Amino acid sequence: MTNGPEAAPVERRVRVVLVDDHRMFRTGVQAEIGATDRTGVEVVGEAADVDQAVTVITATRPEVVLLDVHLPGGGGVEVLRRCAALSAAAESPVRFLALSVSDAAEDVIGVIRGGARGYVTKTITGTDLVDAIFRVKDGDAVFSPRLAGFVLDAFASTDAPPVDEDLDRLTQREREVLRLIARGYAYKEIAKQLFISVKTVESHVSAVLRKLQLSNRHELTRWATARRLI
Repeated sequence: MTNGPEAAPVERRVRVVLVDDHRMFRTGVQAEIGATDRTGVEVVGEAADVDQAVTVITATRPEVVLLDVHLPGGGGVEVLRRCAALSAAAESPVRFLALSVSDAAEDVIGVIRGGARGYVTKTITGTDLVDAIFRVKDGDAVFSPRLAGFVLDAFASTDAPPVDEDLDRLTQREREVLRLIARGYAYKEIAKQLFISVKTVESHVSAVLRKLQLSNRHELTRWATARRLI
């Protein structure tokens, strides 16, 4: 590499909080976008669960929160609910951008209904993520390709979707595990996909079976297929 002139620091700035229950992922995002002189992004706080997120967001009042959908303590929707006053503030509102491994329609629609300004998947590049953060700060709605269609379809419907009491018993993470089980994933594959341990996957499956009063993964698959969750 040749030594050329150093790039001038960017003038735009945005204060960001990272909310994700995987420390390695938070570290990776910090390394990718957190060089403030280069990206303009200043990471002012991190959190790994709902309670931590609410505490950090309230204390730091960032302009944008990168919010995972699946979190211990109730998920991203619960963070949005408990931070609703900050989002609705007339001056310096806190805006939320969902950043998740999930591209399921129910996850996208759930956090957008909860108040998030956008939803991008974890396949996004660092450069595109920085751009998305600034767009959300400016009040734009930002979505990964294909996901915007879920939102348009959901909000274009004049009829409220029927409430599924059985599905509502499940946490966001349990729904994700259920969907992968129904698609034929092995426990080890699910653990790798969701960045959790096999033991945690087993615990989620047991909880789903108990809540839905089902006996095995074959019944889970039939249940999920009937509700078009696959």
